[in-house]
Formats: sequence, structure tokens, C-alpha cells
Amino acid sequence: MVQLLQTNAQAAPAKPRPRVRLLPYLLSLPALLVCVAILVPFVTAAVYSLQRYRLNLPHLRGFIGVGNYIDFLSDPAFWNTFRVSITYTVVTVVLELLLGLGIALLLRRPTRFHNAVSIMLLLPLMTAPAIAALMWKLMTNPSFGILSYLVGLFGVTDFKWASDPSSALFTVVLVDVWVYTPFIMILLLAGLRSLPRQPFEAAALDGVPASFVFFRITLPMLAPYIITASLFRLLDSIQQFDIIYAMTQGGPGDRLMVFQVQAYLEFFQYTNVGRSAALLMILWLITNILSNIFIKNWLRLRERAHGHA
Repeated sequence: MVQLLQTNAQAAPAKPRPRVRLLPYLLSLPALLVCVAILVPFVTAAVYSLQRYRLNLPHLRGFIGVGNYIDFLSDPAFWNTFRVSITYTVVTVVLELLLGLGIALLLRRPTRFHNAVSIMLLLPLMTAPAIAALMWKLMTNPSFGILSYLVGLFGVTDFKWASDPSSALFTVVLVDVWVYTPFIMILLLAGLRSLPRQPFEAAALDGVPASFVFFRITLPMLAPYIITASLFRLLDSIQQFDIIYAMTQGGPGDRLMVFQVQAYLEFFQYTNVGRSAALLMILWLITNILSNIFIKNWLRLRERAHGHA
């Protein structure tokens, strides 16, 4: 009888302690706080975007529905902002992707020299974008900038860089490429070094041309990494603020008036909270659409790479 009671006592499941029961909730608490910290400003901006809300005219505040959004459809300044933002995003992402891929291909072999070079190339990424923009603003100063002096040696005199509407976009793109190309390079380099060696070894034994190996083996296998790097940079470029505002404040004129700079000026310079919030909500919608497109393509390519497509 005693032995039977001992057996039943051993078989009975032990009740979890209160601390153990609370552990999953405690572990998920930081994620919940982050979610709340994101949702509260987002909902606030969405509410403000549906209002006529100017800080200097508080008595005119009221609900106007989608009035701010409708006004943008007939506003040439908005379409200029849209065009500049898309142009800046496409140019920077394409250039950084091409340069990052080229550098990653050169450094794909994990030698000591290649590792040292890759570490040195990461230095621009460690510089704050605003600090990098101010540094380049000094280097491109037409009067005493070192870059102005260097281009003058090749016969290019009085080059205005960011102060000229014809070269302003080129200048800020140059700064963006200098800062963020290492980001794409390090992601693609990690992808290249993680690719299986068997297809490349088989191609080398069969004497397959290098161009065929690159376009038919390397690129398809590297496509998920390329899409991931492009998505990160696309979302960052279309929301660019630091480099453009530090160098030109959206100028000359409205030549570099991207979404973030326009929303900043609407809020702090024109005190129009409603229009500023509406611009940010449109920017969120654009980034959401682009993210979904990239993620769907990434999932499709990943399935194809694993042989499930």
C-alpha cells in the first residue's frame, strides 16, 4: 500500500510555480512595450492627418476627414516631393547595390587581407549620417573644399556641388553611397561566403565560363540576400532625412524636397500639423506597399532556391 502511494505521488504532475507561470509574460513584455511605443505615435499621426490642425491657429482646429490627402492631389509641391523621393531612392539603391555586389565579389575569399579590407570599408557606416553630411559639405565647399580643389585639377572650375540645382542630387547621392554601400557589401559578402561550394566546384571541373557561373549560379543563389539588402536600403532611402537636411535643407529651392524634409518643414516651419502627419501617413503607405512586394519576391526566391518552386 505504501509503495502504491509512493508510485502515485511520483506519477502526479508537479504544479508549476507562480514565477514559472509568469515567465512567458515577462519575456514578452519588452516586445509589448515596443509595440505600444510604435502604435501610439502611429495612431496619433493618423488622427492628426484627418484634422485641420495648425499650431498658430488653434481655434481653426477641426475634423476634415481626408481633406489633407485630397489637397495633395492638386498640389504640385506634393508631386515634386513624390518624384524627388522616388528618384533619390532608386538612384541610391541601384548604385549601392552594384558597388556593394562588386566589392563583395572581390572580397569573397576569406583571407586575412580581404578581412582587413572589409573592416576598413565599414568605417563610413560607423559615421552618423548627419556628421558625414557636414563633413562632405565642408569638403565640397566651392571656396576651400578639398574635393573642389581636386576637381579643379581636371579643369572643372567653379563646381557648385550641393548649392547648384543641377548638381545637388548628384552630391547628396554621392554622400549616401559613401555612407551606406558598406552595409550592402557586408550583407552580400556574408551571403557569398555562405553559398554551397559544390556547384562552383562542379562548374570549375567542367570548364564552365566565369560569366555563365556568375549569371546562372551565383546570382540566382544570391538573390534572397540581394532582395534583403535592397529592401533595407530602400526603406531607409525613401525616408532619408539626415543627409539631405544637413547638406541642403531640401534645396536649392525644392530640388531635394523629399517626404521627411517636407514633413519636417510643414510641422516646424509652417506649424501645419495636419499636413505634416498626412505626408508621413502617405510615406508609410508607400513603404508598406514596397515592403510587401519585396517580401513576396524574397519568399518566392527562397522557395525556388530550396527546390520547392
